[in-house]
Amino acid sequence: MTQSDFNTGEPLAYFLTWTTYGTWLPGDDRGWNRKGEHESLPRNVARFESARGELKEEPFLLSASDHEVVKNTIHKHCGIRNWQLHAVNVRSNHVHVVVAASETKPQTVVSQLKAWATRHLGDAYPNRKRFWTEGASTRWINREADLASAIEYTLEAQDLKGVE
Repeated sequence: MTQSDFNTGEPLAYFLTWTTYGTWLPGDDRGWNRKGEHESLPRNVARFESARGELKEEPFLLSASDHEVVKNTIHKHCGIRNWQLHAVNVRSNHVHVVVAASETKPQTVVSQLKAWATRHLGDAYPNRKRFWTEGASTRWINREADLASAIEYTLEAQDLKGVE
């Protein structure tokens, strides 16, 4: 690795992921994380049932038209903020975004994108209060190769899961 391979100042971008409300609960079969911890924990049926019982609304899945609303909102907001949007992929139960947002914390970027998407989704779901889980995965990207990988994963790998 050369000195120029790693950016020691501002990150090149952030790789952001957040889930829709109630679709990936603590104790889930796919693994889960305790708030503030990075270690993935195994299935825990009791914890999953407890979390499901605490839901304030039914789990939320994004429809095809919801995908467009969220995607267009992210594009528009990144443009307004002068953030460079490298990639976005809206799935039924989660969203991936690769964005360069100079001098802005990743949590702020996520909060703004989720808030604006919520406003626009609220037009179609006026009685719904919760669209997203709390928090998000916020990974810093410091190498060009990692940026290329995050973009590829966001745009292509999601559709290849389970395909041989």
